Amino acid sequence: MDDAAVLRYAAFTDHGHGGNPAGVVLDAAGLDDAARLAVAARVGYSETAFVEPDGAVGTYRLRYFSSLAEVAFCGHATIATAVAIAQRDGVGPLTFETLAGPVPVRTEVGARGEVSATLTSVPTRTRAVGPDELSAALAALRWRPEQLDPRYPAHVANAGNDHLVLAVRDRSVLAGLDYDYLALDMLMAARGWTTAHLVWAESPTAFHARDPFPPGGVVEDPATGAAAAAFGGYLRDLGLVELPARITIWQGADMGRPSRLDVDVAAGDPRVRVTGTASALAAPDGSLLRPPR
Repeated sequence: MDDAAVLRYAAFTDHGHGGNPAGVVLDAAGLDDAARLAVAARVGYSETAFVEPDGAVGTYRLRYFSSLAEVAFCGHATIATAVAIAQRDGVGPLTFETLAGPVPVRTEVGARGEVSATLTSVPTRTRAVGPDELSAALAALRWRPEQLDPRYPAHVANAGNDHLVLAVRDRSVLAGLDYDYLALDMLMAARGWTTAHLVWAESPTAFHARDPFPPGGVVEDPATGAAAAAFGGYLRDLGLVELPARITIWQGADMGRPSRLDVDVAAGDPRVRVTGTASALAAPDGSLLRPPR
């Protein structure tokens, strides 16, 4: 396919700045998996989303490819896709059928005219990290056990993908992240983890995060909606936040792409809602790509 048909958006922007770039192909019918992987590799973002109509109005099949492999679910590419569809067709409810399950999304226009999207995750789950897993993860991250925050146990949380969750005592540990890429890549591949969600708690409802993503061939993701949803479920299931709660995750600042993810959790609901805005990006040739009307 012509790469000019790939829309480029930054999702989870903070007042229009930063965010995580995603490619969006609004008409992926006829593209096989090899073609999708090749497009994603050429685009070069952590994920590119491929959209196909699913029969019913507002319902689409949505698949995600990194430059190396297909990913079952990607939050920032979901937000980018929803905003692209809203800018083409108008705001309203959408349903994306993903490999992880159905993901409802609501789009709306904010006070400043920006389009935001709220995704509802599949039911989340979480489990404690085993001692050997934790030891290997700390070695790959070049961290010491005493740097971890004991208030937030090491877990693997899932909202469509598995994410290692580790919390540190000091913000400076996140800022100085310098991990062993090959070691972490091998560990995550062996365990089936998609990202490592590394956090510092500014308050019970405000967190700073960094997300290494070696399985996708990416050193670090600037904003990770799937990990944010999984982390929201982790906080709820372990009783680490008073419900209902809105949790704000600040991500990407340490790599120059400040991002904001708003996470809503409620009692009695195994799902998590993640909200963010998205902004169209300039294409490589300098033109601003937006969905055709």
